[in-house]
Amino acid sequence: IFQGGSSRAARDMASRVSDWYFTNGNTPEEIRKQVDDIRTKAKANGHKVRIGVNAFAIARESEQEARAVLDEIIAKANPEAVQGFADQVKNAGKASPEGEGNWAKSSLEDLVQYNDGFRSNLIGTPEQIAERILKLKDAGADLILLGFLHFQEEVEFFGKRVIPLVRELEAARDRELVAAE
Repeated sequence: IFQGGSSRAARDMASRVSDWYFTNGNTPEEIRKQVDDIRTKAKANGHKVRIGVNAFAIARESEQEARAVLDEIIAKANPEAVQGFADQVKNAGKASPEGEGNWAKSSLEDLVQYNDGFRSNLIGTPEQIAERILKLKDAGADLILLGFLHFQEEVEFFGKRVIPLVRELEAARDRELVAAE
């Protein structure tokens, strides 16, 4: 069972019945809070939940180039459509027990990528992104659901340039753990 939502009720349900809980993009610190809440409740329920995080990736040779692409995406967004989406999702969140939903703290720029994918900050050089992926994993993410601007070209670049770095960083970390034992 795959489930999304960030309200207390959604997290409670995930801790009882969901196999996967998907959350909007966010900082590793905020992801960790959700993961800890869900996994603590799931453990009390004798259940295990895996966590997926939304992210939008912009990998370029320089951080400046990646940030320029982000700025261009935001600049080309339809402001009325983004504002309309913001109004609807922020109003919908008011029905949750907390009185706010997934997008309560999202800026209009965040909402250009409708699941807060920019907030995961996988924007920069392959090295920067690989390090940030490990931080999301350290926060409890089992899977990162990626979006790209130019899917075919960027998935290939990501696969050739970012994923090998993630694997190298994971292997180096594993070697450090073994050496520390």
